[in-house]
Amino acid sequence: MIRGLLAAATLAACALLGSEAQAQQKLRWAHVYETNEAYHTEALWAAEQIKQRTQNRWNIEVFPASALGNEPTINQGLTLGTVDIIYTGVAFAGATYKPISIGNAPYVFRDYGHFAAYRQSDLLKELMGGYDKQTGHHSVALTYYGARHLTANRPIMKPEDARGMKLRVPQAPLFLMFTKSIGANATPIAFAEVYLALQQGTVDGQENPLPTIQAKKFYEVQSHIMLSGHITESLLTIISRSTWARLSDDDKKVFEAVLREASDRASKEIRDSELKLPDWFRQQGKTVVTPDLAAFRAAALPLHNDASAGAGWTKEQYDRLQAIQSKAE
Repeated sequence: MIRGLLAAATLAACALLGSEAQAQQKLRWAHVYETNEAYHTEALWAAEQIKQRTQNRWNIEVFPASALGNEPTINQGLTLGTVDIIYTGVAFAGATYKPISIGNAPYVFRDYGHFAAYRQSDLLKELMGGYDKQTGHHSVALTYYGARHLTANRPIMKPEDARGMKLRVPQAPLFLMFTKSIGANATPIAFAEVYLALQQGTVDGQENPLPTIQAKKFYEVQSHIMLSGHITESLLTIISRSTWARLSDDDKKVFEAVLREASDRASKEIRDSELKLPDWFRQQGKTVVTPDLAAFRAAALPLHNDASAGAGWTKEQYDRLQAIQSKAE
């Protein structure tokens, strides 16, 4: 009798320990954005949803603001196993699989509706599949990051005005296509170091979406914001190959559903925010102007399929992107 009770108690204890062990499976989600940005708040939401929907089997800790390294570092971390999930710009993913970076070519999208349609397109699915096949990782969703705009301490109304300026760009080769089109001197600097570089005059300007300019407080050290909208930026949510392999089929479905919903939520918030921010920046005393967009676009278009300028996609992929019809907002 006693032995039976002890055996039952032991089995119960083992079951409890097994349950706790399941609940202790922890994952690391890394990104370079601030805690008040939609990418981070939606990552926190997704982490909680995944925890609930998998009965506490997976606990995801989100590391914002380059806490686990800059974008090249966290991309490498997917392979090294130091991170499990990341947000990364398509240009950074393009360092591994070039065609996925097509969305970062300057003025490759006609408008936001064109990007929104691309985000739901078969072309994007194929490009994400190509990235997955080459890396073994699993790309889940594409999140709108915003239209990138120029900032400086003087007006830049046409491409010639930017000639020779030291322009901070992210540490991904494709960003050189835009600087080449306007004759600026590209200065790659890690995201976490941009504010200080602007403050100290290491660079003359930078380019980012309005919500990022606000969140990173770049407007504090730049007087002019030019609504150039030269790149329609987006982020991939990627799960490492080792982590994806650990998930059961049911848990894979949960991760995909939640991460795609988080991507939709963040995309909407960023789009809503960027439409309101020009007036907010003016209220802060900033000069917000719309430059000669036709001139900027004309300077960029000849480079779209120029491999020496960073193009890594086929003409067929480019033509398919251009053929996508814009989606009404």
